[in-house]
Amino acid sequence: MATNPPKGDGHRNGAVRGRSQTKTPSGNYVKRDTATGRFMDVKTSSKGPFKGVTKEK
Repeated sequence: MATNPPKGDGHRNGAVRGRSQTKTPSGNYVKRDTATGRFMDVKTSSKGPFKGVTKEK
């Protein structure tokens, strides 16, 4: 498990494993499980990408 001190500063050390993200035509980012290829979550709170998740080309 990653350690990310100090707590509450809004960043993480290292990438989230087993996940990737891509941009949808509407401009939102969608998170994908790399093992199965299934879409997991769409970020609707802002148009920015998920933190710490690898971007697909």
